Amino acid sequence: MASEKSGTKKRIKKTTSDKKITLVIVESPAKAKTIEKYLGDKYVVLASMGHLIDLPKSRIGVDVENGFTPEYLTIRGKAKLLKELQKYAKKAGRVLLASDNDREGEAISYHIRNALQQKNEGLEIRRIVFNEITPQAIRDAVRDPHELDEDKVNAQKARRVLDRLVGYYLSPLLWKKVKNGLSAGRVQSVALRLICEREHEVESFIPEEYWSLEADFKKGRYSFTGDLVQYKGEKVELRNETEVLAIMNAVTGDACLITDIREMDKAVRPKPPFTTSKLQQTAANRLGFTSKKTMQIAQQLYEGINIGSTRIGLISYMRTDSVRVSETALKEVRDFIGTHYPAELPAETQVYATDKKAQDAHEAIRPTMVGYTPDSMKEHLNKDQLKLYTIIWERFVASQMNPAKVRSTAMDVVAGEALFRVNASRVVEKGFYKVIKLLATKEDKDSTLPELKVGEELKLEGYRSEQHFTQGSARFTDASIIKMLEEKGIGRPSTYAPIISVLLERYYVTRENRQLVPTTLGRMINDILVESFPDVVNASFTAGMESMLDEVEESKRDWGLALGEFYGPFKARVDEIMETLQSFRGTLDEPTDVVCEKCGKPMVKKLGRFGFFLACTGFPECRNTKSIPLARCPRPDCGGEIVARRKAKGRGREFYGCSRYPECDFITYYKPTQSDCPKCGWFLVERFDKKRGSYKACINPACDYLHSQEDEHVSDD
Repeated sequence: MASEKSGTKKRIKKTTSDKKITLVIVESPAKAKTIEKYLGDKYVVLASMGHLIDLPKSRIGVDVENGFTPEYLTIRGKAKLLKELQKYAKKAGRVLLASDNDREGEAISYHIRNALQQKNEGLEIRRIVFNEITPQAIRDAVRDPHELDEDKVNAQKARRVLDRLVGYYLSPLLWKKVKNGLSAGRVQSVALRLICEREHEVESFIPEEYWSLEADFKKGRYSFTGDLVQYKGEKVELRNETEVLAIMNAVTGDACLITDIREMDKAVRPKPPFTTSKLQQTAANRLGFTSKKTMQIAQQLYEGINIGSTRIGLISYMRTDSVRVSETALKEVRDFIGTHYPAELPAETQVYATDKKAQDAHEAIRPTMVGYTPDSMKEHLNKDQLKLYTIIWERFVASQMNPAKVRSTAMDVVAGEALFRVNASRVVEKGFYKVIKLLATKEDKDSTLPELKVGEELKLEGYRSEQHFTQGSARFTDASIIKMLEEKGIGRPSTYAPIISVLLERYYVTRENRQLVPTTLGRMINDILVESFPDVVNASFTAGMESMLDEVEESKRDWGLALGEFYGPFKARVDEIMETLQSFRGTLDEPTDVVCEKCGKPMVKKLGRFGFFLACTGFPECRNTKSIPLARCPRPDCGGEIVARRKAKGRGREFYGCSRYPECDFITYYKPTQSDCPKCGWFLVERFDKKRGSYKACINPACDYLHSQEDEHVSDD
């Protein structure tokens, strides 16, 4: 980074003697690096590194008595950068502000414009916007500068002040009543409420047993399986193994005859190109990416990738709630399909409807150049970049191709009074499936039957019965919570990933097997906020606030008056709760029988930023703390304990290692349980897979012990 900055300075010194230089200010160095390659020597491109000016951190910074006027200050550590921009602006003929084309970007440009004008009165400062970072898009934007959108700035100002008011008053309430360092927010607290309510559904659900019965049939070399759907002419509901065995015994020995074969063709339409939320959901479900990781990689693809001697943004702007696509991009993709898949090019352009709640400020997420296929990008992208680019490319190209035609076959086979149904499907016209590879699902793959006819007898190879339990609501994942937030109108494309990150960072929620699980602290905070401020942490209220911000941006509402309607009742309620709410400070602490090895006093289990830990009760004289032991180290003659650890000062994935590190380097990424393996004595860990769900297994690689549900019922006696 330092070399990049110094190189920029040297180039500026050589070129800024020309008064006709145009200074372009973007948000990130990566974007600056890409754009400056397109504009030539008469342009200098610098990065603001995001916001330079914001509300103060140490006080509310909002004059609630005078129209909620915000007090803006230069962000600590950004003064030097702002002075640099002011200095280079003085040498420029004009300045073009090229921050992102959204509310935050407009506010960044607004503050930079004001700061530059203070030092350079009369300087021409204009705004440019673009949806993709390609040579043509940048040159078009530079040729068409315009004034800042004051309504968009006001919408951001209203959002920032609203969030400051909520956070500034709720967070100190939590500090006083629970513990220091906590936070509450207008949107994050609603997301926490949704996660806690879902957890309550999960815990209160009582599973019920049921069984399924399948029959395996064969004709020639073909084998296929049918599900029992009727018995004695009625729909089957098998409640226990006894009922299953009774049916199997009743029909065993009976001929298996085909009584009906039905075929049906259906058209499968391609899905529209990605919006931000759909990209995050798909990347979570198909690639296992967190929402934060998805947005980080998408930002890299948008800001620019080196492709040989060229540097170009590979995708359009990645924060959008629209499925709209420009006419230029539509023509390009139709030309590509016409060349490579001519039979799959529809006569007319495929049109997709954008959600009514969407702002529709940007196009859908798409490749900037369809000719840059995933195969051609393999050598230029790392593994994760290629995966994300591939699903964006496939989804966009497929969206403008013909539907696929799928033929479904249902075959009824009768054995005695039992009716089994065999289902199969195959694609008879591939349509858009011709470009779907990484996005292909199991449902897209063929399952075929041989040539069969009604009245034919099949060979029965055997029955298979299986015990099941009804499933309640599933815990939220990154994908499903984003889907829920979008459906309820909470947050915007730019906020989905940060909402989840904040909840994880505050230890209100943990991620277990990709599921979001509220912690003890998260539940306590949620209970307090829901009971004390039911309207503020209400999904419909938060969605209403988002609609208010949209109206401000559309110049339909005065933001100061809107905030006034909210602030009065809210502040009165905060004052009341501050006086009446009981204190919960210290209630999360638990005494233990662990003795401090430094001073001999007992240690207590306390809650910190990254979970529970042990702290000496002799604090502040003794400041000894240590991780809570989860298991004994299995290494022979070690004597250490397995504790939770993190790399890079608390950031990164949690793992579990020996407390005697570096003398003992034993680590595992699976969470230890409180149980030892009955076979080898090592400890059991929590494992998860899609087939079995959560289960326990021995950590010893040489031991084959898998902890099954039956073992839960075995007595220690």
